[in-house]
Amino acid sequence: MTELTAKARAEQAAVRRRQWSAILLMYGVLLSVATILLGTFLFSLLASIKRDPLEQPFRLWFEQIQPTNWVVAWQQGRAGANDAFWGGLAPGGSVVFDVTYAAPVAVGLEEPDIQIPRRRPGTGMAAVVYQDFAADHVADLEIRRIDDERFTAEDADGLMQEWEKATWRIAFRHDGEGPRLERVPLTSAAPREQFLVDATLPPSLMERRGRQASWDNISPGVLGYVLNNYRRVFKESIDLNTGDSLFLSWTRNSFFIALGRVLLTLTLATTAGYALARLKFPGSRALFMLLLLSMMIPVQVTFISNYLVIRDINLLNTPWAVIMVAIVSAQVLIMKQFFQSIPREVEEAALMDGAGYWTTYWHIILPMSKPALITITIMAFQGAWNDFFWPLVLISSPSNAFTLPVGLLSLRNAYGGAGDWSLILAGAFMSTIPVLIMFIVFQRYIVDNPIASGSKE
Repeated sequence: MTELTAKARAEQAAVRRRQWSAILLMYGVLLSVATILLGTFLFSLLASIKRDPLEQPFRLWFEQIQPTNWVVAWQQGRAGANDAFWGGLAPGGSVVFDVTYAAPVAVGLEEPDIQIPRRRPGTGMAAVVYQDFAADHVADLEIRRIDDERFTAEDADGLMQEWEKATWRIAFRHDGEGPRLERVPLTSAAPREQFLVDATLPPSLMERRGRQASWDNISPGVLGYVLNNYRRVFKESIDLNTGDSLFLSWTRNSFFIALGRVLLTLTLATTAGYALARLKFPGSRALFMLLLLSMMIPVQVTFISNYLVIRDINLLNTPWAVIMVAIVSAQVLIMKQFFQSIPREVEEAALMDGAGYWTTYWHIILPMSKPALITITIMAFQGAWNDFFWPLVLISSPSNAFTLPVGLLSLRNAYGGAGDWSLILAGAFMSTIPVLIMFIVFQRYIVDNPIASGSKE
């Protein structure tokens, strides 16, 4: 008896070990997948903030995410435009900026050629959007040398030699008559033997083999410093006829189409799913097989006929055309399977109380189907929000009628050829946020399932 008890305990311990091993393996796999997905998300976020997202090697710790630079950008924005967040240069504002150079004592230090250039912030629509330049509205520009210092350090060949270091302070103000300027660029060029070792803010770009340092904005404000690419998305994607932001128009269009697609999907999927799950009628099995067959047909096979139908009813270049082409076969299947999992006793009790099929469906079945409804809502919203094929085919003009994915393609055509990928990545990253927020908000409803608890009661 004792041997049997010991053997049973050993088997129970082995079962527990296997269970714990399976649980740890499952959580390990889920944690690895989550880490990969989160890493991709963070990587794309960092790339969208950078001025040059294609730099090699890719740096994870760069100027725009360093808190010390946030503080300086805050101070520069307040000084230039009394706006610590978005900065700039406004009437009454003044800017002070320091650059520090070093050179061997034997070579000597020369004053760098410091200028405020008439430079636009990027390519594409920036040529139309930005007509005012800081160089045209700067007054009392002063450049003076301060803080001379000598020290000993190694040169490029590893030899010790004496160096000279000095700081030049650039100070100027707004002339008081022009408009508020969004940005104040700066360039500083020095001889080849002279090296930039420090500045109030790190340079945005080193040009001419390191001889010229360029700053896109020396009074950016903290948000203008970190999120400048995102600001450019809204500022530079404009409608030339109205001056409105095209990115906002594309976002509104995508929301409208996604909402319409969700409502259409919920209506068709729930009614058709309930009919296939509960109502017995001639041809129901053939209809279900036809539904499964439709899921196997690629949309590209039927898009020409669908396009011709939509053209003939004069719905081209309207959001209604994109909403109408919703394909809900998978959602109908999900709702059918979910309705079949609901105990029939619930419906029979309602029928005994005098409720008809419509009353039972609307007041009893749908409230119990919240997890499935949330699931197909997310699927429909995500599918419509990320849909690229149908909006590209059905909406060709005007530009403010595009959806967000098609609008991002137009940005890619306008800016990608010039290598200005930062604006495109910022727009693409913002397009992922609504779906992410929707999933985070509603994911607890997907996990929750009140059917089991309701049937037990």
